[in-house]
Amino acid sequence: MRFFRFLVAVKDEMKQVSWPDAKQTRKDTSSVVFVALSMAIFLGLVDYLIQIGLKFLA
Repeated sequence: MRFFRFLVAVKDEMKQVSWPDAKQTRKDTSSVVFVALSMAIFLGLVDYLIQIGLKFLA
């Protein structure tokens, strides 16, 4: 019985959720992709520079 009450509460809460429109979703998605690609490039560059530094020391 507690599980059924839980499901009813979840249903009620989901009615109160405000979902973003398509334009906002595209904007947020493009921001996440841009940050992820920027971090990948930055970390790849740092890794490459560390490899060069370690080869120079060895």
